[in-house]
Amino acid sequence: MNVLILGGDGYLGWPTAMRFASNGHQVTVVDNYLKRTLAKQNKSQALIPTPDLLERARIFQSLTNHQIDVIIEDCTNPTALNEIVQRCRPEVLIHYAEQPSGPYSMRGFEEAQVTFNNNIHTTFNVIWSVIKHAPDCHIIKLGTMGEYGTPNIDIEEGWIDIHHRGRTDKFLYPRQGATLYHTTKIMDTDLLWFYVRTYGLKVTDLMQGPVYGLITEESLLDDRLLTNFHYDDLFGTVLNRFIVQAVAGIPLTLYGSGGQTRGFLNIKDTLQCLELAAAQPVERGDLRILNQFTEQFSVRQLAEQVRTAARSSGYQTEIQTIKNPRKEMDSHYFNAAHQGLLDMGLKPHLLTTEIISEMISVIAKYQDRIDHSKVMPRFSYS
Repeated sequence: MNVLILGGDGYLGWPTAMRFASNGHQVTVVDNYLKRTLAKQNKSQALIPTPDLLERARIFQSLTNHQIDVIIEDCTNPTALNEIVQRCRPEVLIHYAEQPSGPYSMRGFEEAQVTFNNNIHTTFNVIWSVIKHAPDCHIIKLGTMGEYGTPNIDIEEGWIDIHHRGRTDKFLYPRQGATLYHTTKIMDTDLLWFYVRTYGLKVTDLMQGPVYGLITEESLLDDRLLTNFHYDDLFGTVLNRFIVQAVAGIPLTLYGSGGQTRGFLNIKDTLQCLELAAAQPVERGDLRILNQFTEQFSVRQLAEQVRTAARSSGYQTEIQTIKNPRKEMDSHYFNAAHQGLLDMGLKPHLLTTEIISEMISVIAKYQDRIDHSKVMPRFSYS
């Protein structure tokens, strides 16, 4: 297939590009280095040095003979994105090109404005570029399980049947994000659903839980192909942060009691999910929503698993509770459906002591680069 990946320099975008290219697809990636810029501005640089996209693609081609075409461009520019879609004529467009951090989006007005303008404008531009130049293209949008919030009922896969006063209808599942970032993702889904109904677009919206890991089949070829691994309070996901804390000898910090529960998945399973969605496209006029995670854990349960794995690797790791800088319930009901991708063929990599130990061994090679000041929360939502 002809695959266009927006946000191809990111934590998930780059491994996705390598995977699709390795499987023989024609891959073009677009990025404007927004996340690298924001990370540098906020002293939140990735742990492992990674080359820029052009150099990454060159290294990858030299090792595999698979080509990834690179375009450095801002997807909030509608003229530029139109030209890219018109030139590439993608059969699949994978949309990662968003400011991905909930904490960053809550830092202040400027950060909120960057998040809102980048995320909403990019999704809007994607929709219209596809309408104009590739109406049969299958858009795969990376949403987030955070769109749902933490309702006191079971979370369905995107849709819910409502019975009211003797009548029944099907609606998007009610959503209430805890940050502006999550709220822009809700707006993305609403925009996509409107244009699916109006113009018959083909869309899969993947409601992804927090991702952990950095090792993929392709990155084993050369450390320079590793993804952008963040561990700080703004851009690092919780399990990645815990593993860095364990290696650095910092207590694993729980926000509050650590009762917050989410659905998690290995980065290898993110790649599986993208492959499955691309290989099994929806029909025109269909918005398919899939909850993309494999296991549910509380933050405390994750910390306990990391402590066990770290101690088995020789690290004397402790767990510590601190005041929660975020506005969220300390503990809550959370039970989310996630059968769709399993039915499509997903073979999960479940979280084990061995997987955590494997991550610890990679992070240990870069422990001299760990900045202790980045791990603790540097601001509060309130």
